[in-house]
Formats: sequence, C-alpha cells, structure tokens
Amino acid sequence: MNIKEIGKQAIYDEAEAVRDLAEKIDDEFEKAVDLMISCKGKVIVTGVGKSGHVGAKIAATLASTGTPSFFINPLDVYHGDLGVMTHDDVVLAISNSGQTDELLRFIPMVLHMGIPIIGMTGNPMSLLAKYSDCHLNVGVKKEACPLNLAPTSSTTATLVMGDALAIALMQKRQFRPQDFAHLHPGGELGKRLLTTAHDVMRRDDLPVFAPEMHLGEAIILVSKGKLGLGVAEAEGRIVGIITDGDIRRAMERWQAEFFDRTVSDIMTREPKTVSPDTKITEIQRIMQQYKIHSVLVVDDDKRLLGVVDSYSCMI
Repeated sequence: MNIKEIGKQAIYDEAEAVRDLAEKIDDEFEKAVDLMISCKGKVIVTGVGKSGHVGAKIAATLASTGTPSFFINPLDVYHGDLGVMTHDDVVLAISNSGQTDELLRFIPMVLHMGIPIIGMTGNPMSLLAKYSDCHLNVGVKKEACPLNLAPTSSTTATLVMGDALAIALMQKRQFRPQDFAHLHPGGELGKRLLTTAHDVMRRDDLPVFAPEMHLGEAIILVSKGKLGLGVAEAEGRIVGIITDGDIRRAMERWQAEFFDRTVSDIMTREPKTVSPDTKITEIQRIMQQYKIHSVLVVDDDKRLLGVVDSYSCMI
C-alpha cells in the first residue's frame, strides 16, 4: 500500500470533479445569480450533515463579499427559527442526493411563504431539484473515497459552486477592495485598506533644509532624521528631496568637491507626494511603481505635513 499514491489519487479525483463542474455552469447558474442579486432580504443557506458544513462556509463567503447571508439548520426551523425568514429572502438549499428527508420537510414551509428556492444537488431528478426555482447541478462521477461513499469529491464540488456564485455576485455588485475592507475591519487586509497616510506618517523632527544648504551640513540632518532622506523647502513649500542614494552618488561623482556642492545640485525637484487621506495600499503601489521607499505627505498648498516610508506601511 503506497500511502503517498493514495493521497495523490484522492487529490486527482477531486480535481477532476472540479474541472467537470465548469461544464455545468448554465442558464440556471445565471438565474440563481439574478435571484440573489435582486434579493431585498437575505440569502438563507441550509443543508444537513456535510452539506450543512459546506453551506455554512458558503454563507460566510457570501456575507463577507457583499451578499447578506447566513446559515440555518433545517432541524432548527421546527423549533422557532422559521421566524427569521421573510418574503424578501432567498433560500439556497444544499443536498447531494436532493432527497434528504429533514430538508424536504423544510421546503413546503418555504414554498408556503413564497420564498424563491435555489437548489444545489448532485441529482437533477431529485425532489429538491423539482421544487426549486432554479437548480445547480454539482453531481460528480465518483467520490474520492475508495468505497465511493464518504462525501469528498461531492462536497468539494459543492464548495466550489458556492465560491462561483460569490465571485459572480461580486462582479455584478462591482465589489471593490474598499468594500471588502469595511466587512473585514479586524483583519490585516482590512487595516491596510482602511489606514491612511495621516494615520502612520511621521510628523516630528523631519529633516528639512534650504536648497542652498551645503551638502556637508545637509548630510548631518539626513543622518539625524533616520528616514534616509531630506526635504528641501523654500518659503514653506517643498522644492525638492534628496536621499541617501543621491548623497552616495554625489560623493562618488564630485569626491573632494562634494562639500562645496549644495542641496539644489542633487535634489529631485518633483518628489512623489500624497494627501493625508491616501490609503496605505495606494502608497504601497506608488512605492512599487517608482521603486522608492518613501513619499511626502502634503496639504492642498503642497506644504509638508509628514513622511510615510515603507516601514510605516507594515501594519
């Protein structure tokens, strides 16, 4: 018994099930997306057993990508949870066989309330498929289980179909990174998408000098500033910037004449600037595009407010 080969074969079987699933995306899929996008209430996902576990994940993915959704166990419906459902909702019912008794006993209640049903099963001829407003076929040729019994390929296919719905809905809603951040404020991505230059910029003891200053003096201020740069100002406005790299190259070029040169001889006259409300993600994009490690934060009059460097973006 080659354990590694058994593991590989299980992955191959599930990968094949996912590849075959793409061919099952049809008009019913588009109808399901339309039902969910036009839903004025919530998408209520339901299922029993392994389908229920997968359904809970699908509901969480939908909710986190802009489609109000939650999971409900059909068994709980018989004990009062039916009260959470309204006529504005849509039900996504999941069952591989489409014949799960607990789920089928729940369906008449949904039909009585006039709530649209999206059925997701591996059996297009099942009762659940029959009573659904649209049906998503997640049938697989075989399970990865050697007995062809344990839900493996079928649950993977169901999970992937749920992701396909979520992605299609994101596109229809024109869901943006900023929207994702607002729904994930506690995560690292949310913090980066919501944090602005104003939140992380250094404001105090900035290395600022006049463009006429000799480089021998300027290099001391740049070193004390510990930002790897210095800002040249004239009449309170930014006129240029010099970096450690500029200083090194100037030393190599002018050698003994270096100390006779001024900041204006080496400064970059149009440094990259951002406003205080610029998001950290945009600042990172600018740094990557122009291969720089810092940007200057300025007000509407181009007056220096602070500096954001690459380390400040590591939140």
